[in-house]
Amino acid sequence: MSKDPDGVVGQTSKIVLSGASGMLGMALRRRLGELRVPIVQLVRGAPSKDGQVSWNPEATPAIADPSALEGCSAAIHLSGASVAAHRWTAAYRRELTASRVDSTHALAAILAGLRKPPQTLVVASAVGIYGDRSDEVLDETSAPGAGFLAEVCQEWEEAASPALDAGMRVVHARFGVVLGRGPGALEKMLPVFRLGLGGPLGSGRQWMSWVSLEDAVAAILFALETTSLAGAVNVVSPNAVRNAEFTRALARQVHRPAVLPVPAFALRIALGQMADEALLASARVVPAELRSAGFEFARPTVDEALAAALG
Repeated sequence: MSKDPDGVVGQTSKIVLSGASGMLGMALRRRLGELRVPIVQLVRGAPSKDGQVSWNPEATPAIADPSALEGCSAAIHLSGASVAAHRWTAAYRRELTASRVDSTHALAAILAGLRKPPQTLVVASAVGIYGDRSDEVLDETSAPGAGFLAEVCQEWEEAASPALDAGMRVVHARFGVVLGRGPGALEKMLPVFRLGLGGPLGSGRQWMSWVSLEDAVAAILFALETTSLAGAVNVVSPNAVRNAEFTRALARQVHRPAVLPVPAFALRIALGQMADEALLASARVVPAELRSAGFEFARPTVDEALAAALG
């Protein structure tokens, strides 16, 4: 990753961070600490240490005293309930939507209301916005797809409008599956694969767009510093893989066979709508904006990413 010496991180400016308890958030917080960048961390519940501010996106106001955010030059918003944590009941679909859309709108409105709003807001989004697109190569200019996840992602990105209206540069970081050590997708897969029971999902031909945890963190910092980046930015490796190829790569890393395919009908029976949109959908996404801006991937292949995550 190349750095702009005049960038936000280069100036060690104070940064607002929400969603720091997830795998990506924890890794980002560690990296910002290594760079000695001061953080104002938004937390649910009472603050437990200096630099934390309590917030509740469902409340009005979401932050009782937003003055602690004054002087921040950027904000990073990573909040959102896990797509794969539960079957998509009507209640959980509402939670998935609210945790993304409502929290983003609340934070964007708070930042816009500061005496001096930050220059940049990076908001998590997801490649789920493209829906199920078979073998089509998708970049940031591609139209959104159909389905629940695609609709949520569109609302999620639109919810940052108060920040745009206040003149902030808003980056919608459309993440693929983040591969890293910690509470993420890989952690859920490993027990099955280590037992030798892993296998392709459905046909295994669906494209999986992914990014290593190291590159996901680096891409966020790159987006903070690179003022030419705005709007949608795909945070994915340049080398998407088919599900069957990913399955073989993970099996190699854990030294186990992975020859037991999971039929699509079984996934649909067990998981309902989530199976079609989160596991069987095909999205061959490329990071056109990042590459055009000069971003360099440290772990561009799935073998490198898995080796780093499991090493």
